[in-house]
Amino acid sequence: MGGNASHFEIGAPDTGRAQAFFGELLGWEFQRTEGGAEVETGTTPGGIHRDATPAIQLFFEVPDLGEAARRVVELGGEVGAGRSEGPGGRYLHSCRDDQGVPFGLHEVR
Repeated sequence: MGGNASHFEIGAPDTGRAQAFFGELLGWEFQRTEGGAEVETGTTPGGIHRDATPAIQLFFEVPDLGEAARRVVELGGEVGAGRSEGPGGRYLHSCRDDQGVPFGLHEVR
């Protein structure tokens, strides 16, 4: 079905501080967006967005988002309503495995 890590999102209360920290630590570059920034790591693309609860969410590439969502549920996980679409493809944000671990799915355009 796929499964390579294809995107990540960092939720931080202060996106500017997060950019400064990760930029200095890891050498990342950023393209500012309305809600934060796109992250350029040289390998896996990501984003930083404003969120009161600090967290990192990893997205996994799948060939068919609908099929993968059905499989999550079949395996005892949960799929919420959080979805988006952009130049990089379609994203399903609000998945949890059968133990409650959050993750996302990404169908590349």
